[in-house]
Amino acid sequence: MIFNNPFGAPSRLKKLRTLISVILFLVFSSFICFFLELSQYAKKPASASAEKKVVIIQPGQGLNAAIEQLSKKGIINNPLKFKIFARLKGYGKNIQAGEYLLSPSMPPTTILEFLVTGKVNLHKITIIEGYNLSQIADIVAKAGFTSRTDFYAAATDSSFVNQKGIDAKTFEGYLFPETYYFPKVSTPEKMISTMVDRFQAVFTAKWKKRTKELGLSIHQIVTLASIIEKETGAPFERPLISSVFHNRLKKGMRLQADPTVIYGLKNFNGNLTRKHLTTWSPYNTYKIKGLPIGPIACPGARAIEAALYPSDTRFIFFVSKRDTTHQFSTNLKDHNKAINKYQLRR
Repeated sequence: MIFNNPFGAPSRLKKLRTLISVILFLVFSSFICFFLELSQYAKKPASASAEKKVVIIQPGQGLNAAIEQLSKKGIINNPLKFKIFARLKGYGKNIQAGEYLLSPSMPPTTILEFLVTGKVNLHKITIIEGYNLSQIADIVAKAGFTSRTDFYAAATDSSFVNQKGIDAKTFEGYLFPETYYFPKVSTPEKMISTMVDRFQAVFTAKWKKRTKELGLSIHQIVTLASIIEKETGAPFERPLISSVFHNRLKKGMRLQADPTVIYGLKNFNGNLTRKHLTTWSPYNTYKIKGLPIGPIACPGARAIEAALYPSDTRFIFFVSKRDTTHQFSTNLKDHNKAINKYQLRR
């Protein structure tokens, strides 16, 4: 007769528990080892090379696209570990679009920080005082941000203009001349918004109050400032040139400013003729009275200030001396003498 061992079942159960404990210990130990290895990986650069390489993450791309570029360029040496590390940090969906300058000498944790916080490479662009929208579009395109066509289209989009609080049909006059730093993937709208925001910051409450005191609108002041900017060769003359235009406006005289005529011409070849001066356009101040319908360029702060605070003079004429300065006159007789002296004799 065979009898069951009453101690057999507990013995097997004990062995099973021991086996499970060993397995769990091994799994836990493996995880600990893996995390320690991952932690070491995150701190260790792929190589000692400090050569900076360009990595561009387009809008809509994420972690996988970033890892693919980083791996191909040799900036990271273990794509899988980098991906797991990023996921564990909770950054899988936080990669920012932009252009980055990264090197293999940077540890993965630093590279990931750049991608998540958007520490993108910025490109310098300088908008020159007195440049118009067409010229600014050329600068932006030449710098490689976007096409000239796309930038100009955004700069002349009336709905976008009104959205930014500008009472005009285009951004002519309102893209403030200054040096800016933009990411390479910046949109035309983002770049324009930054320039307009700078204009609005420069045009202070004090200037707005002064605008009302002169009985003009901000758009009229910007228009006048743009003409002053284009007429000025020597910076110290801005308030004097402004006084001429203010005096003419008060007297009901035409401004007769050549730069406004040129702005209204298509395909101007650099030679302003009498025919140009007698051809009507909303910018031809030889034909229209008062200010043209809008700015002819983007004026700087000093030109705007001159438009707001002209010198106290009786001048109503000025003529170029051909040395960046002008001869100012209070009457036509003296003005004709100046023309004969500085223009005709030469």
